[in-house]
Amino acid sequence: MTTDESMPQRPLVFAHRGASGAFAEHTRAAYLQALADGADGVECDVHLTRDQHVVLLHDANLDRTSDGTGPVADRTLHELRQLDFSSWKGVRIPEEYGARSDQFLTLSELLDILRGAGRPVRLAVELKHPSPYQLKLEDRVLEVLRSEGWDPESSTVDNVAVTFMSFSPDSVRHLLHSVPPQFICQLVDDLTIHEIRGGLGLGPIAGGAVTNLMKAAQLEGEQILDDGLVGMAGPGIDYVRERPHTVRRWLDSGRRFRVWTVDSEEDVALCRDLGIQEITSNVPARVLDQLRLGAPQGK
Repeated sequence: MTTDESMPQRPLVFAHRGASGAFAEHTRAAYLQALADGADGVECDVHLTRDQHVVLLHDANLDRTSDGTGPVADRTLHELRQLDFSSWKGVRIPEEYGARSDQFLTLSELLDILRGAGRPVRLAVELKHPSPYQLKLEDRVLEVLRSEGWDPESSTVDNVAVTFMSFSPDSVRHLLHSVPPQFICQLVDDLTIHEIRGGLGLGPIAGGAVTNLMKAAQLEGEQILDDGLVGMAGPGIDYVRERPHTVRRWLDSGRRFRVWTVDSEEDVALCRDLGIQEITSNVPARVLDQLRLGAPQGK
């Protein structure tokens, strides 16, 4: 069981891909705003470029969040830096948050931003799979962190406390060779065949095949949590609502919880009342305001 003497009376609030309700996800502006909002930590998703740089993007393809197209893994870092990753949001970036050309970030650049926070801050790194580079992604992330001065025993880089997350049980098991279990989060979710086919644009046969693979991964991830191999559980808010007995079992067995993506007042209240320790939100300032208003007097 993980203990944390500094655990506050409210859940810790992580900014999901930065303050992505305000600025384009994973951009310099989103992360600077998250720090300005007072977020306890930030979350990011990572992929590898063709020349093996660790970059911050959620999707495996560039189409949704840039003016580029095609797989991230097919581009070099230099090529990615030529793309616009912020204009799609339709929000003006304040001058102090950098130019449009400064918004795309590597993992090292995010660490530099967090070092400048002037306070302890947490970083949750999600390793995205399937990756064409497979578990090389995990190895490169750890290489980058070591080059930045990461201490595995405490999982810190200067003022930044780092944790690792993945939906992939293979990723989680690979990380366990190098990272203490209390700093690893097994992500879990309940996805239906309709959600998967809709999200990936798959037909019934391909959708069924992918669903079977994802369901198998989900079951393996749940078994990892049942067996206590990692210290953290990372369910989506829908999973928390729909599987209260599983959530309670993992909480009672000492798993620390990080729930995503928690934006509504009702979901924030649910997590607080359940004793969830960490929540991830697109609107960290609003969530923090709600939690502070609801905190016990004197806390």
